[in-house]
Amino acid sequence: MTTDLDTSPSSLAEGDLFRQVRTIIDQAKHQIVNSVNSFMVQAYWNIGRAIREEEQKGTERAEYGKAIIETLAKKLKEAGEHGFESRNLWTMRKFYTTYPILNALRSELSWTHYRILLGIEDPQKRGFYETECVKSKWSTRELERQVSSLLFERLALSRDKQGVMELAQQGAEPAQTSDIVKDPYVLEFLGIRPNERYL
Repeated sequence: MTTDLDTSPSSLAEGDLFRQVRTIIDQAKHQIVNSVNSFMVQAYWNIGRAIREEEQKGTERAEYGKAIIETLAKKLKEAGEHGFESRNLWTMRKFYTTYPILNALRSELSWTHYRILLGIEDPQKRGFYETECVKSKWSTRELERQVSSLLFERLALSRDKQGVMELAQQGAEPAQTSDIVKDPYVLEFLGIRPNERYL
């Protein structure tokens, strides 16, 4: 019986070396993704805080807050900053008011994760999805799928919570390091304009 597998000492050592180098590369990619996400989330939280603090210097009228954000969006656009339209600045403001403690933010979650979570008004429900997202390493697409399929509500109504969770995890799509390149918010934040050649 013959085998195609080379089991010579040099081949085994090369296989070990390959796995070691792949591990190093994967860890570096993971750290890069975490760094970009962490700095971006912190920046957007700080922008939200700055907007809220500026609002508190003036009146509590909605028109005042709207004027601040519209003016800021216009100035940022004129300065060549992309991704800071008034709609996005409102989201950053909401991010700060929803998560007022910077250290409580989960470093495993990207800005896109947080944008999805901000759409959930119930704090208990939002906390559930946040925890499950981190625990199960959900991609943003998977988080959207679980929110759309009403996982939280199904668990609350079910007597077989373990069974519902197992069913929810079937076909779950964990986050991949390569997702960072596909995230339009990251590209925009880094000032990388999408073009046909790049895409």
